[in-house]
Amino acid sequence: MSFRLRILGLLMLVALTATAATAWLTLRQANRQIEETVTAGRQEMSRITGELRAYGFTHGTWDGLSPTVAELAKDTGQRVRVATETDLLLADSDALAGRTPRAPSSQPAVLVDARPVLRFPADKARLMSMKRTVRAIADYRAAVALAACLTRADAQVTARPDAVGVPLISADRRVPQCPRPEQGVDPSTGQDYDAVRRCASEQHFGACLQRVFNERVAAAAPPRLEIRLGVRDESAPTLAVTPTAAVAASVALSVILGALLLNRAVLRPVRAMTLAARDLGEGDLGRRVPVSGRDEIAQLGGAFNHMADSLQAGERRQRRLTGDIAHELRTPLANLRGYLEALRDGVVEPTPELLASLHEEALLQQRIVDDLQDLALAEAGALTYHLTEVDLRELLEAGLRAHRAGAETAGVALELAAPGPVTVVADPDRLRQVVGNLVGNALRATAAGGTVTLAAASRGDMAVVEVRDTGTGIAAEDLPHLFDRFWRADAARGRTTGGSGLGLSIARQIVTDHRGTIEARSAVGAGTTFTIVLPRAPRGGGSSGGC
Repeated sequence: MSFRLRILGLLMLVALTATAATAWLTLRQANRQIEETVTAGRQEMSRITGELRAYGFTHGTWDGLSPTVAELAKDTGQRVRVATETDLLLADSDALAGRTPRAPSSQPAVLVDARPVLRFPADKARLMSMKRTVRAIADYRAAVALAACLTRADAQVTARPDAVGVPLISADRRVPQCPRPEQGVDPSTGQDYDAVRRCASEQHFGACLQRVFNERVAAAAPPRLEIRLGVRDESAPTLAVTPTAAVAASVALSVILGALLLNRAVLRPVRAMTLAARDLGEGDLGRRVPVSGRDEIAQLGGAFNHMADSLQAGERRQRRLTGDIAHELRTPLANLRGYLEALRDGVVEPTPELLASLHEEALLQQRIVDDLQDLALAEAGALTYHLTEVDLRELLEAGLRAHRAGAETAGVALELAAPGPVTVVADPDRLRQVVGNLVGNALRATAAGGTVTLAAASRGDMAVVEVRDTGTGIAAEDLPHLFDRFWRADAARGRTTGGSGLGLSIARQIVTDHRGTIEARSAVGAGTTFTIVLPRAPRGGGSSGGC
């Protein structure tokens, strides 16, 4: 499978996975919110029905229910409609709030029964439970009548259940027209007892007693209520999967389209660079890739083009070096061959002067070959260095002594400007080679009566060596080519007077290998200054070794 397809497949997998996870989380969150909404609705309904049942249990009537309904509607935010089973409207929160009553919800109504649920100890005999039920029927009738009377008299009524569950009524004040029922009535007689006695043989004894109790007090108890919350056509909270799925599909499609565009935007320049690299490897060094924008792909394309430029420049330098070597060696070798053939044929006499000239020419060619070998080793990092602490002042003094004879012959003054010792860690032989090359060039460029100065000084953590002359100088347009192989500032200067043309290239490589820099500044007619900057030796001791 190609890289393009793998990237596209990975992007699509990530997109689909992320979209599916997002859709699942959305549905899960929505489902949870719906469940919470439903639970809250059930809790509100439970609260409303509980408080309404407590009102009927306490007051024995539904009179005065409206304030309670209004408060419940306000607290829960629900529309509350209360009616009897015969659809007799008792209270509507819409009307209580001054609004036109809306159509009630079509949801089934919730029934509220204010009659108490009897409680009998499990260990009591059936006869005792039956007697208590008959007594509870009589007590509940009396309690309902008393509570309803007190409510209509605007008394503050409270109720608490007795041992069986029948309300015990009390009020904040005495109301003469609401007398309490007389005590001592025998509950074992009458129709109530006959109805209760039918439960003696029932398997579900407790349920039978409750049913008889409800039937016997139905006429006295408040009627059962139907509670409706909400309004008609009010949408119930539901989970719509289709819109979520549609949105998820749209997002997935958008992500896939974006992945395709990204795939195209990324892989097109990558493919172009692949083809360009292939052509580059086959020898087409002029191949480049188009670069647009400032993103990472554009930076990669720019780096590729820079690499191709470097390869092409290196190829040009290699070809130019080959041509320069052939040019430098062709003429002197042809001269040597011509003289040797003339000597062999007896055309010229083998005089000592001729033999010395031929020997000098051979030595010059040998020096060119040796310089080429040194330069190749230096550029390949294979040149051996024996590092030790070197005092630059002593090194310059040695160079001064070595060139003094040549300077006196040329009529040039050699001067030293090194006020104190300056120590570096370097290969002394290689540094002498660099300084010797610079001094030799300076002497050749300086006319009689001129001066060549060798200077050394410290500059912070660096050591600075300068070779200054008062010679002819170098033109500004020639300075960038000063360290090129076989380049000479004076095209008319021959090999004998101008050197091999490799000395400065070798010097630059040696200085670079010592973690230093070399540069030149010059003015025509004023002279040239070469400046070498090297790291100073660390204080407290030097180092020695090889590299």
